[in-house]
Amino acid sequence: MTKSAVRQKISVTVNGVKYEREVNVRTLLVDFLRRELGLTGTHVGCEQGVCGACTVLIDGQAIRSCLTLAVQADGLSVTTIEGIGSPEQLHPIQQAFWENHGLQCGFCTPGFVISAYAFLSENPNPTDEKIREALSGNLCRCTGYQGIIKSVKAAAVKMQAAVSHTEK
Repeated sequence: MTKSAVRQKISVTVNGVKYEREVNVRTLLVDFLRRELGLTGTHVGCEQGVCGACTVLIDGQAIRSCLTLAVQADGLSVTTIEGIGSPEQLHPIQQAFWENHGLQCGFCTPGFVISAYAFLSENPNPTDEKIREALSGNLCRCTGYQGIIKSVKAAAVKMQAAVSHTEK
């Protein structure tokens, strides 16, 4: 196999910035984000797509970046936790997690925030049952889930208030 057969040039927009890189065709998206782009907020947990720590958005859809090859993101838009707000200006979901004790060690938090972001964009007024269902693919070993459910409910209220405020 020639060197060109195992590497491929990709163009991917990550958090609004376009990147063009040549990558090994077997490079996982999580490794590309962390190693090539230095975006370490996306965590590597189980490496089997079970825990949700590696969740990112591709064209608005929550996916497991440990199960996705970087070449599969070619031409697409990826959003990581670094693209959902900043330390100076937290996104309402991040703010709600902070205010409602939806995190402890923080390892799983980026995956929960990204999953909640995708879920709330389609379900702005969810029930507790729907939140549990939507986050069932994310695991936390520290908190139990009550603070996380409460955080997502609070985030939904914050996001609805922000929409109502901008519509006035």
